[in-house]
Amino acid sequence: MTVEQVEVLVVGAGQAGIAMSEHLGRAGIPHLVLERARIAERWRSERWDSLVANGPAWHDRFPGMEFDGLSPDAFAPKEAVADYFAAFAERIGAPIRCGVEVTRLDRLPGRPGFRAETAQGVIEAASVVVATGPFQRPVLPGLVPPGAGVVQLHSSAYRNPGQLPPGGVLVVGAGSSGAQIAEELLAAGRQVWLSVGPHGRPPRRYRGRDFVWWLGVLGKWDVEATPGVEHVTIAVSGARGGHTVDFRRMAAGGVVLLGRAEGFDGGSLTFADDLAANLARGDADYLGVLREADAWVDRYGLDLPPDPEAHVIPPDPDCVTRPVRSLSLAGAGIGTILWATGYAPDYGWLKVDTFDAEGRPRHQRGVSAEPGLYFLGLPWQSRRGSAFIWGVWHDARFIADQIAKTRAYLAYRPAL
Repeated sequence: MTVEQVEVLVVGAGQAGIAMSEHLGRAGIPHLVLERARIAERWRSERWDSLVANGPAWHDRFPGMEFDGLSPDAFAPKEAVADYFAAFAERIGAPIRCGVEVTRLDRLPGRPGFRAETAQGVIEAASVVVATGPFQRPVLPGLVPPGAGVVQLHSSAYRNPGQLPPGGVLVVGAGSSGAQIAEELLAAGRQVWLSVGPHGRPPRRYRGRDFVWWLGVLGKWDVEATPGVEHVTIAVSGARGGHTVDFRRMAAGGVVLLGRAEGFDGGSLTFADDLAANLARGDADYLGVLREADAWVDRYGLDLPPDPEAHVIPPDPDCVTRPVRSLSLAGAGIGTILWATGYAPDYGWLKVDTFDAEGRPRHQRGVSAEPGLYFLGLPWQSRRGSAFIWGVWHDARFIADQIAKTRAYLAYRPAL
């Protein structure tokens, strides 16, 4: 069987893989990008219908190419995001091969490089960039048994309210996905319960500027990872033109807020007594950004309009002052549990020694402990902005530079 040879193999053609291809191409490094389905497939087929980008179009893009036909301050619909990546890949002439899944990757025995197995054959590469991103395997906690009499699905399988059976919906998880889906279900006339865990809750806009602008001028996009920080859930929304996620206002509109789901017994889910504390933590994050923004405006004398109303925190609703600790699914008329509980990595196909005890890659800014193997698109890979569209572009440039330097060393031959 013929074995294909490439210098750099990039696995995945989402935002990370395309950014990687641009920088490798700029450096003149031959490479091949393999994608198991279509370019940016997860944006097309693994997200709900009404999803939009969480940042405005002027910010959530690659440098050098704007969204076609979209206002810079608009939030791009998911199909527009996927089309943007496909157009960008065509623009740079990215060598992408779609419909090819890498099923196994091993280090070559006795010599540098790697062996990738695919359904279309074997590929050997001197270097490999794993650009499969952080959203690989949906996490389902398994609290509620399959025979509990309700439909259970992960947010990756949710499309729209009409997809769900009649009855109320319990959404577990109050990050961006859970908060946005809960609001959509409420607007569709569903009774909604929302389980809220610890979270950050930034303002969507403040004093006439989007929060992505504030994080930029305050230097927060470049904050490096510290233990624990990288795991904080963030509740932010670009839906309906973008708005601040406010769980108390959601409760005023009819959503019943609950603490973290922690158990199931006799047809009832139980919840931790942490709802008020979780909301207070989100408030502290929100108000902290406002205070830093105000101090920055004062220091530099910017003419940005004050926004005193943004500092007002609504009073706690009844579901917070008298929290529900146990909820009978049948008694409440709940027909669906929607688990917005995030994702876990799935690197079972990578047969290399570069993972810790919990299955996470051991790396330094994407450079793994296995020589020649790199990771791209990980949350907090080098800084807070790493998993965002523009952030992954900068991380890709760093990795391309590392690959180029290694190539130069390997190409060296001492003078005779």
